[in-house]
Amino acid sequence: MAADTPIPLCTSEQFLAGPFADLAAEVSGDMLTQFLIEGTRICEDEAGRRLAPFTLTETHRAEGVDPDEYPGVANMPMDIRSTLGMSYAQALGTQDLVRHCWLHQYASKYPEMWAYSDVSVTIIRSYGGTMSSPLILSGPEPDTGHLWFQLGTYLPIGSRIQVTYSGGYQPVPASLVRANRYTTAYLIVRELNPGITDHNPDQLKKDAIDILGKWGQS
Repeated sequence: MAADTPIPLCTSEQFLAGPFADLAAEVSGDMLTQFLIEGTRICEDEAGRRLAPFTLTETHRAEGVDPDEYPGVANMPMDIRSTLGMSYAQALGTQDLVRHCWLHQYASKYPEMWAYSDVSVTIIRSYGGTMSSPLILSGPEPDTGHLWFQLGTYLPIGSRIQVTYSGGYQPVPASLVRANRYTTAYLIVRELNPGITDHNPDQLKKDAIDILGKWGQS
């Protein structure tokens, strides 16, 4: 059974459609899926980001206010929602309301193939109290991960912004499918073909260290 169960970047059908079908001739369907999953994680470790569809929660510290977003300087015509938001912010007696957050996971390439879904936000304020489901003016944007909150959202500097969301490539770019095919083929050769790899313990240790090295990166 897989340690975790992401949707692989490459499907079993895609892997078996080419010359690697002979390589996996003695591999069961469940085992091939496991290799594809492990190969997907190798791709993500090398890229330093999530690539396959995922759901996660991440926490950000609210910091920085754009000068043109201070209520006292935004003397311009606004629609009714923005007017009410500004009035609310002024009533709270604070100028330091953050409106921006950038998610860690976004598309470094091909943003048109990246999709976000099920985005939920909870604001945890430093002095106590929380706010769930604040109004989002725009985002998350696939190419930057930017979230833009509605004017008047009570989000003081220093608050914590917890965002739970799903995302990933849908469909998967062809280059990532090929990368997953190659990493999966590598795993099959390393593990199932002792005639080539000889299961050398020193080489296996080196492979493990190479994997763990990615976990040590900040």
